[in-house]
Amino acid sequence: MSILSLMEYASEPLNIYILTINYKDTVAFRQKTADFLDKLVKRKNAKSFVKLIDATEIFVKNLPKKNMGSYFTPCSMLRLYADRVPELAQLDRILYLDYDVVCRGDIAEFYHTDLEGIEAAGVLDIYGRRFYKYHGILKREKDKYMVDARDKREWSVLKQDYMNSGVMLFNMQECIKTGCLKKAVKLCAKRWMMLADQAALNKAISKRKLMPRKYNEQEERPREDTILHHFSNNFKFWPYFRVQKVKPFEIDKIHSVLKIYEYDNILEEYKKLKDNL
Repeated sequence: MSILSLMEYASEPLNIYILTINYKDTVAFRQKTADFLDKLVKRKNAKSFVKLIDATEIFVKNLPKKNMGSYFTPCSMLRLYADRVPELAQLDRILYLDYDVVCRGDIAEFYHTDLEGIEAAGVLDIYGRRFYKYHGILKREKDKYMVDARDKREWSVLKQDYMNSGVMLFNMQECIKTGCLKKAVKLCAKRWMMLADQAALNKAISKRKLMPRKYNEQEERPREDTILHHFSNNFKFWPYFRVQKVKPFEIDKIHSVLKIYEYDNILEEYKKLKDNL
């Protein structure tokens, strides 16, 4: 779904890297599937590609030991190892997307945002911004490293800086220079955290750029200006408390639970192709 939606709106070639591991019960991403996706993106632009990278050796040598039994699979932490993967470490920037992110517009403006002196750019987490790194109205020493590129409507007198890790734009050379990703991996190895990779990134990254929410809309329904719609888990309190989990490829739930129909053209294409995935 993510790749199909990116193809629909991309104004530039898509260079897509998929990290996978073959470790214990984790099911590795198949090379056959990656090859199929590579041919698929080349239909739109011959310069696009999909490349599968096996990061098992890197992962095993640097296990996030304290968080291996978390709610999320070990694969969710692979973004933390990007600076150790030669193909990725040499790049200028990387836009990381969770598998449950759907594109609704061209991401070029977001991708090319100025990252000078910035380790990563992202959007505030819908829930975490209220509970983590809640610093009131006083400035701190580390605030001088933060760039706020949000729309004025999103500003707050509170110093909220806790980003959602499902959509993050990394300045790879700055990350390598500061070692922030290595710091995040060490945190995951030594300390249990509820949202391991996200918490570790927020603790390790000092030089961050806060982007408008349209680049990572986490509410269950997108806004008119939404570019990237992230189908993250949502809390529901009526008629009882529960975690509502609907993913973009769950077609029946998209219609019956969320009442969203704007992705039907992509969903139809997905249904035709899913047997190859």
